[in-house]
Amino acid sequence: MPSFYQLLKKIIQTGIGRARLIMATAGLGIAMILLLIAIQAHSDFDQLLYNQQNANESADFLVINKKITNAMMGQRGQSMFTAAEIADIRQQPFVEAFGFITSNQYKVTAAAPGDLHFYTDMFFESVPDSFIDVKNEEWKWTPADNTIPIILPNDFLNLYNFGFALSQDLPQISQETVKAIPMKITISQGLLTQEFTGRIVGFSDRISSFLVPGSFMEWANGKFGNGVVASPSRVIIKTKDPSNPALVKYLDDKGYNTNQDKIKYSKTKMIVQTIVSVIGFFGLTLLLFALLVFSMFIQLVVASCKKEIQLLVTLGTAPRQLQRYLMRQFVPLYIAIGIVALLLVAVLQWWASKELAIHDMIISPWIAAGTGIATVIMIVLVYVVNRINVRESINEIS
Repeated sequence: MPSFYQLLKKIIQTGIGRARLIMATAGLGIAMILLLIAIQAHSDFDQLLYNQQNANESADFLVINKKITNAMMGQRGQSMFTAAEIADIRQQPFVEAFGFITSNQYKVTAAAPGDLHFYTDMFFESVPDSFIDVKNEEWKWTPADNTIPIILPNDFLNLYNFGFALSQDLPQISQETVKAIPMKITISQGLLTQEFTGRIVGFSDRISSFLVPGSFMEWANGKFGNGVVASPSRVIIKTKDPSNPALVKYLDDKGYNTNQDKIKYSKTKMIVQTIVSVIGFFGLTLLLFALLVFSMFIQLVVASCKKEIQLLVTLGTAPRQLQRYLMRQFVPLYIAIGIVALLLVAVLQWWASKELAIHDMIISPWIAAGTGIATVIMIVLVYVVNRINVRESINEIS
């Protein structure tokens, strides 16, 4: 028996050819590496977008309103959301939570006490508490309270400090000072007037508006409003990915507007997704070509040893025995190529995680489970395809 295997091994090695083996091995290895890189890049991209360590809390919330056009000017109702439009927004797959932004239906003025000589008309809005990024125990109100807690947008204070105050030679004011100054708030509608004390309890980076508790807005609109529940002109949503191309397209198609800074990465994301898809497609195509090359390579090996194999069959060697031996010559090669490709991708992943960490972008230094599973699938696929080719080639000769 040993003499038979030695003879068969010599015959097969004679037919293999070093150049053809190197070409087939290199093609299969490059195809595996490209496909694994595409799969791992997709996993890393998801981590960069959705990992809590990379998440920006304020970027998950979008305030949406209709774009004001020349045709809409003077027609206030056209800027309001209808019940059908609200229902349509709610049911979109990228909307995780939805809330109304309720506006005041009365006149509001604010005046600072003492010698500050500050007086201005203003407006109030309210949103559900779950959408507010300021957490403060004072954020509550009942009809028995004369003090209204107010949340100001950070941009408002910055505009005053670095725009108005500097240009008018007025003192700049810190957040602590603003919170300490009580404001005289006057609410009126016709002859009906009531005064309150306004207390700033926080500053919001999420919503650019003068916010009051929903309980106060409901009470004040009921007392000073016109008695009609107005349709909202602005709504707020919570979304997992503000740069989701589907979300951006939806807003453009409907003529809606939001903070463009929060969705500016949509085009970048589409470009990256396209690149990853192209790499994956190219890797998959190359893998198919590599399988074809390997199949042709095996057919050439068998064809070059045709007379020797026919002689072995004539001497009593079973075709299945020849098939098993030939497969044993190539299976270790498939496994070695897969392991080397996986190790190379693992090294690249570790290097990429270190480089991205320098820029505060966190991804796992370990390869994704999907990458490892894909390696096993590719090895099995190569084995199955070539097993079929070996069987067919041996059967044709024998």
